[in-house]
Amino acid sequence: MTLPAPQSPPELSVIIPTYNERGNIRPLVASIGAALDGAGVTWEIIFVDDDSPDRTGERIAEIAREDRRVRSLRRIGRRGLSGACIDGLASSNSAFLAVMDADLQHDERLLPAMLHELKSRQLELIIGSRYIEGGGVGEWTPRRRRLSRLATAITQKLTRCTVADPMSGFFMIRREVFAEIAPRLSGQGFKILLDLIASARRPLRTAELPFHFRLRRTGESKLDSNVALEFVFLLADKLFGPWLPVRFLVFSMIGGSGVVLHMGVLAALYKLAQTPFATAQAAATGVAMVYNFFLNNQITFRTNQLKGKRLAAGLLVFVAVCSIGAVTNVQVAKYLYVSGLPWWMAGAAGIVIVSVWNFGVTSQLVWKRRRP
Repeated sequence: MTLPAPQSPPELSVIIPTYNERGNIRPLVASIGAALDGAGVTWEIIFVDDDSPDRTGERIAEIAREDRRVRSLRRIGRRGLSGACIDGLASSNSAFLAVMDADLQHDERLLPAMLHELKSRQLELIIGSRYIEGGGVGEWTPRRRRLSRLATAITQKLTRCTVADPMSGFFMIRREVFAEIAPRLSGQGFKILLDLIASARRPLRTAELPFHFRLRRTGESKLDSNVALEFVFLLADKLFGPWLPVRFLVFSMIGGSGVVLHMGVLAALYKLAQTPFATAQAAATGVAMVYNFFLNNQITFRTNQLKGKRLAAGLLVFVAVCSIGAVTNVQVAKYLYVSGLPWWMAGAAGIVIVSVWNFGVTSQLVWKRRRP
């Protein structure tokens, strides 16, 4: 039996993460195809869909049956733009890889020029930039312009990034360069380009081409308060990740603020309301635990956030785990103090141990990701 000759991969793979973008898929495929076919580029489009409720995945599958150059990856029980982009990039064998959004706001007509620049100038990364001459952000509100500029300035300062638009979601990279950087990517947040630049161990040979950000045609913007949190988490991961897990750092910071709240409630009840100390201490402990739980649910474990019945059950488990941790804290600190350690070192050791216990156990019992 003679096996068919293997087919060579296309020259360019375009990776497009999707979530509730059903109405944009067909016009997007048509416009990308027109731009690349006109330039004589062999291509494929890899959509990575996070199991969209609007059945975006079904629309992609429908188009893929019509055109073999369209492929689909469906992610079940996972969310996140950066993670989706990484999965899509890793699934391709093309020499050149592009990333763009599904909302039709990126100018697909720039793709041939990006590929030409990448090849002719021996570049490793080329970025579609809104912030160089000839580019623009379209009809953004003044507030969104200011926030974007601020985020860009913070990024450039903290990561020593020299590109004008490190927050762009429209870029092209050589496959071997992505493969080199991939093991160090955090996969946090919405800014995969920033993750790539900050994770590279050497400066990449980079250029930027201008484009104008277009208006969204259908669907809804994914920008909300979580985007700001994801941005902060990504920067923190790049700055502290090698030494301290970002989630543990945030968990500990929330725990510290809970201590402040605990002392405030205790003082108010015991000193002002003349409540018996034991009663005041119990109430303050309960308030602090509930506060810590809801803040961690909203921020630290926002990607696995509990809702509905799971929220109440999670609170009970959280309180039980933290109660065990509190008893352990006292016993460990007491043992270390009796063993001759200074009081402040014994107390600090107890806090560290209980923090690690609370984080490790609650992340597994309360916020462990569950398959739908």
